[in-house]
Formats: sequence, C-alpha cells, structure tokens
Amino acid sequence: MQIQEILYSQGFGTRRVCAGLIQQGLVAVYQNGSRESAVCTDAAAEFEEEGLMLRVQGVDWAYHAKAYLMLHKPAGTECSQRPSAYPSIYTLLPAPLRQRPGKGAVNGVQAVGRLDQDTTGLVLLSDDGQFIHRMSSPKKYVPKVYEVTTKHAVEAVQVERLLSGVVLDDDPLPVRAAACVLKGERQMDLTLTGGKYHQVKRMVAAVGNRVEALHRSRIGGLALPEDLQPGQWRWLNEEDLALLK
Repeated sequence: MQIQEILYSQGFGTRRVCAGLIQQGLVAVYQNGSRESAVCTDAAAEFEEEGLMLRVQGVDWAYHAKAYLMLHKPAGTECSQRPSAYPSIYTLLPAPLRQRPGKGAVNGVQAVGRLDQDTTGLVLLSDDGQFIHRMSSPKKYVPKVYEVTTKHAVEAVQVERLLSGVVLDDDPLPVRAAACVLKGERQMDLTLTGGKYHQVKRMVAAVGNRVEALHRSRIGGLALPEDLQPGQWRWLNEEDLALLK
C-alpha cells in the first residue's frame, strides 16, 4: 500500500494532508525490524502494512488495520462524542484514533456501549462494526462485571431478587443478574449480560437499595489491568481479544 494511503487509513488526516506530511519530511518508516527510522518523502512509495512502524511528526505509531482499544474511564466523563455536561472520553485519545476513516459520516473509534458519567472502569473502543455489535448486543450474552457500592447494607433477600429477576419500568419482562457476589456489607460484584439504560442503578433501586459508586471491572474474560490508570488507554493485543471471545 502507498504510504499516503497508510497514513490516511490510520487517521492522520485527509489524503492531501497525509501527502503534505510526507513531502515535508515529517514521516519516517521503520523497516525490517530496524531500530532506526528512515524519512520517506515519496507519497507513492509502497510498503507492507503488516508490522509496519511509523514515526509521524516525531511520534511513533504502529500500523493497525482495525483499532481495538481498552480505556479506563474516569468519573466525570461521558461516553459520547457530543457530551452534554461533562468532558468526552474521546478527548482522552490521540487525534488519529478519533479521525480514522469510517463508513459514511462516522469516523474514528466508537465506544462499545456506554457508562454513566459517574461510573468508572473498563470501556472498549473500536472501528470494527462487527466487533462492536458482537460485544454490545444483548443477544450475544457477553458478561460484564460491575463492582457496586450501595448506600445501605445488602440483604440476602435483595441478592435473591437480583438473581431471580426484577421488573424495570420500561420492560414488562424481568431482568436478571447472571451472578451476584457479596464482597462486603455494602459491596457486591454484579454480573450482567444486557446493557439497558442505567441498568445496574435501576436494578439495585428495584430491590430497595441505592448505588453510591459503580465501577466496571471486566468484560467477558478481559479484566481491567491494575496498572491502567483512570484516563489511560492501550491497544488490545491478541491475548486480550481471545479473552473477549
């Protein structure tokens, strides 16, 4: 693939912008595993994409045909590109990830589902539509684990009701937790396979309690790494993707 097309596919701007970066000597390529990069000024130069490493305006960038990311969402942020009251989680990502070309008017990586502004924890992002659908569709039954802190002590009868099912005001069918593990007097790990609006908070309210703090710690078999701090992101590797399957 031409280097101009490679840069465009990675979100470094329009084809014209990418060609300009190359012609100005602002793009270098690491070849054959070398630690030294070589400046490329020919926008039509051909390179193998697989394993390609770039340096664009002094920043190293690994080629990814599709973007698969995890983000540790901090409190006080919205999972929306058009936030209403709080900063967007997308501002935590570098510009190329927000500008990767997509279908129609939708560009950049998209969050796989949403967390409330005061909820923290694991968020997946991708530009792969099939991956997003597979991970977010309630028909796929992908388990998501939430660490819940409640206002009042959690009673055994409340756990039983969460597991047997509660009725929410927008759905006549009961909604059940796949698992509920008490971790303390006011702490529990709640596992859901759906993703209704404010689902955890509404389920806990339906059994006579209230959520004071909420943190998503796991999606499928993938746990939020302890060394990934709030506001930080990283690429998903092959092992991470296997855990999600």
